[in-house]
Amino acid sequence: MAKARATYLCSRCGERSAQWQGQCPGCGEWNTLTLAMSAAPRPAPGPASQTGAHLARPDSRLSSGMDEFDRVLGGGLMPGSVTLIGGEPGIGKSTLLLQAAAALSGTCAVLYASGEESADQISQRAARLELQAAAISIVPETRIEAILDHCARLAARVLIIDSIQTMALDELPGGAGSVTQLRAAAGALVAHAKSTGTAVLMIGHVTKEGLIAGPRLLEHLVDTVLYFESEAGSRFRLVRAVKNRYGAAQEIGVFAMGERGLREVKNPSAIFLSRHEAPVSGSIVLVTREGTRPLLVEVQALVDESRAAPPRRVAVGLDANRVALLLAILHRHAGVSLGSHDVFVNVVGGVRVEETAADLPALLAVVSSLRERPIAADFLSFGELGLAGEVRPVAGGEERLRAAAKHGFKRAIIPKANLPKSDVGLELIPVTRLIDALGVLNRGG
Repeated sequence: MAKARATYLCSRCGERSAQWQGQCPGCGEWNTLTLAMSAAPRPAPGPASQTGAHLARPDSRLSSGMDEFDRVLGGGLMPGSVTLIGGEPGIGKSTLLLQAAAALSGTCAVLYASGEESADQISQRAARLELQAAAISIVPETRIEAILDHCARLAARVLIIDSIQTMALDELPGGAGSVTQLRAAAGALVAHAKSTGTAVLMIGHVTKEGLIAGPRLLEHLVDTVLYFESEAGSRFRLVRAVKNRYGAAQEIGVFAMGERGLREVKNPSAIFLSRHEAPVSGSIVLVTREGTRPLLVEVQALVDESRAAPPRRVAVGLDANRVALLLAILHRHAGVSLGSHDVFVNVVGGVRVEETAADLPALLAVVSSLRERPIAADFLSFGELGLAGEVRPVAGGEERLRAAAKHGFKRAIIPKANLPKSDVGLELIPVTRLIDALGVLNRGG
């Protein structure tokens, strides 16, 4: 074991310094450096470090038993990987990993280490979820050294930590959850995963801003960072990969929370589309992309005369600044002024659309609501808008159109540059300018 030495650690960003300074060299905050004893744990070398590394076979991934979770991970759980899962309290993080552990235990040894629940509590939850969890080894422990000893004796291929903020190393000062302990505990788990080929899954608490608590270094250390997302009161859960060394970033998995835990949603587009009995104004369907998956979502807009100054601009599921920019483009290049109107834009189902493919559908929905002109139910659109009023292409246009055709849509307003080379089963209306797209609405599109 390396000899402990005195260093100074920033309580704000986790930056380490050899000597005390008034200002942290990392984040620039004043009087945040505190004395800490540093000792990097050196786990015993595993088989990989003794015999040399080998390239992983494509079929070496472990299936979690849930296709949606495997999709987010990039095709399954990679041996030797470290995955960090964050989300609001009670959103389903522990439930998801317990369900995955039950499925994995049928093919390999799984160790579930919990610093928040006893073994009886975890067993009772597994029974309530009707999981076959007899093969899961449960250890209610917060000491990293003891957990790694259990893992070595069991020869576990999967280690679940619930949660990383409750873990600590005996040899370091500070309580569990402190910056020093978080860095050291995560570092020890990463070293164990890489040296033994054990797949480690860690649950992380989040702050009130929705970020994983602790230094940002925690997210840099791990291979994959997943976030649980959900609208208040909704039973649907989105698991999004914001970082993934073994798969696509921004990939999502969709689940529904029920009495027996999380259930996969095989057709996510169905939950984001409202099937109106008749066409309504202010509503249009967008084909967005989440990772590698085309996803159909409904974009709704409500435009109403403002009774206060300045008028309100509210965006749910879209970036509010982007919506303000789009309204300026609408005024400048289409002559549609909304200075005396409140504008509300919403993406149905609680999903958040980050890509610019939502630009054109959002403005079509706004104009439809303003003019009380319904858009046909079999219509959809996508496209980015430039400041000069041009409609720009987006990535994966043909793939989006084929996905829409499978869901029964008939017509689409798309950027001209996204016209596919082969038939996709849709009537396509290519446009190059915003004013051209609005002309389609005026003709009764």
